[in-house]
Amino acid sequence: MNAPASPPSPYSSAIGKSNVESHTLSVLVDNEPGVLARVVGLFSGRGYNIESLTVAEVAHGEHLSRITIVTTGTPEVIEQISHQLERIVPIHKVTDLTVGGKFIQRELAMVKVAGKGESRVETLRLAEAFRAKVIDATTESFVFELTGSTTKIDDFVELMRPLGLVEVSRTGVAAISRGPERI
Repeated sequence: MNAPASPPSPYSSAIGKSNVESHTLSVLVDNEPGVLARVVGLFSGRGYNIESLTVAEVAHGEHLSRITIVTTGTPEVIEQISHQLERIVPIHKVTDLTVGGKFIQRELAMVKVAGKGESRVETLRLAEAFRAKVIDATTESFVFELTGSTTKIDDFVELMRPLGLVEVSRTGVAAISRGPERI
């Protein structure tokens, strides 16, 4: 017996469309157990993809945390996500930083590269060009720390691949609006 086909998700239906965009959402929430699970549940339950997710307490005395989410979809899907997030009770504010246009976005990565001889020299040369800092070194490997845009980190990782890339650990995107206004 064949199982009925599951309905397509709004995210998957947007994949073939040309107006799919990446958006960075900043969500101010109460710092309490279960909030992150509810936010992630909203995404997974509706078939939305999270490309990057970071969470940290930003106001200790007020018990507030900031969740930064990078997601992709049509403008309609992004708007729907924002409205659905706003309805979750411990959420104070949802801001689509991409819509405002004036925001700074950075990511931190640690990149481990193994190699000897000429490959090791080339690895160090490229790391210097990307302003990657050596945070650990052995006779057979380096661990680099790199901060910058997601694209910069992607480019560095791709250049390290043929030189002996071992593994990558990334923090996810941290973002903040420019100017004197708060989110």
